[in-house]
Amino acid sequence: MARVGIPRALAYYTYFPVWKAFLEGIGASVVLSRPTTRQILDRGVEDAVTDACVPIKIIHGHVADLIGKVDYLFVPRLVSVRDRLVFCPKFLGLPDMIRYSITNLPQLIDIRVDLRKGRLELWRIACRVGRILGAGLPRTAKAYWAARSAWKELQARLQARQTAPEAFAEMCGVKTGAEKAAQTGPKSLRFAVLGYPYAIHDPYVSGNLVARLQSLGVEVVTADMLPRQILRQQSKHVRKQLFWTYSDEALRAGYYFYEHGGVDGVIHITAFSCGPDAVVDKLLELEAKRRGTIPFISLMIDEHTGDAGIATRLEAFSDMVRRRKERRRVS
Repeated sequence: MARVGIPRALAYYTYFPVWKAFLEGIGASVVLSRPTTRQILDRGVEDAVTDACVPIKIIHGHVADLIGKVDYLFVPRLVSVRDRLVFCPKFLGLPDMIRYSITNLPQLIDIRVDLRKGRLELWRIACRVGRILGAGLPRTAKAYWAARSAWKELQARLQARQTAPEAFAEMCGVKTGAEKAAQTGPKSLRFAVLGYPYAIHDPYVSGNLVARLQSLGVEVVTADMLPRQILRQQSKHVRKQLFWTYSDEALRAGYYFYEHGGVDGVIHITAFSCGPDAVVDKLLELEAKRRGTIPFISLMIDEHTGDAGIATRLEAFSDMVRRRKERRRVS
């Protein structure tokens, strides 16, 4: 049985249950890298190009963590999965960056994913991966439909307000590595936490942000909990469609929450040196100022971000929003 390694970074936080269902369906054994640690980050910093953002540095560390443990590395070249949007250029070149930055790699499964090529392209991609791993067509077909079912279940869980790591834990038995935050009581606030899934849900990168908010009595809502049709309806606010998949999703979710409410505050998690993220951050800030109804805060992360700083800002923001809400209720 071939051992296929999946780095616990980047698109893992969007697609892992789908990848796992398909790879196991064609007879592979899926091996995950460990949750992000300082050692993994430091290794990624050594291997990645110097101007890379911290998520790119981290995936290099996760790839290195899998060397010697697997026969293949699953690092698809994600180009486009929706409409005319594309992924960040570093996603497009990720397999090449890894191949030329890290030595002693097992074989990369760097299949190109560009669903603009037609409705059958996803099936053709499945067949190519099946051939690499020696699976026949009947087994590949069965795994393909298992993966589609996993995607539907994942979307249903997200729209039921489970976070991605919570859904992964129930669907795949995956532990996030996040510290369990003590609950202080019923959730009196609801915050929209916007940004790239791999920045929000990696507990090491985000300073355990989701669990910290939950411990402060805050319910967390993310962009991936919104149905796709709701995000599409925000086209009226997007004067020029962003090129990048995750950026477009975060911006549309922000516009939705500012228009329809349902949250007491908006937090944007942005990665230092990420150009697309800087654009989204400014647009969300301008919309917050224009509306003037829902408080907004931006938290920037990089390899030097400390937990204490994040915790202090989250506590201050939560206290401010809670007092603001109480004053409005009294008046």
